[in-house]
Amino acid sequence: MTNDKNISSHKGLIVWQKSMRLVVSLYEITEKFPREEIFGLTSQMRRAAVSIPSNIAEGRSRGSRKDFCNFLRIANGSAAELETQIDIAEQLIKTKHLNFSEIKELLTEVRKMLNIMIAKMSVPKS
Repeated sequence: MTNDKNISSHKGLIVWQKSMRLVVSLYEITEKFPREEIFGLTSQMRRAAVSIPSNIAEGRSRGSRKDFCNFLRIANGSAAELETQIDIAEQLIKTKHLNFSEIKELLTEVRKMLNIMIAKMSVPKS
């Protein structure tokens, strides 16, 4: 959540770094999902999680404030999708015993950061 002028790469963005930690944590927990979920919820959750830092990176590389903001919105949409999938996993008999707290914390932080960045970037530059 730093001033985008001072960051030369997406890798310097804290939101990107946190979303990368989110992806790793999500992969670790989905390793514990039942085998029959590999092409279902596991795959969906992993795609949504990977989409978050990927869209932040792509948007940052586009060069325009408007493009970056649009990709941040897409990343935020993927975060909302992942949040829903976590809610589902927490209700399923075979996955509800898993501890999703770290992932949910990271996801909440990432979503807050994305929302702040989107709000700041949506304000016309003077």
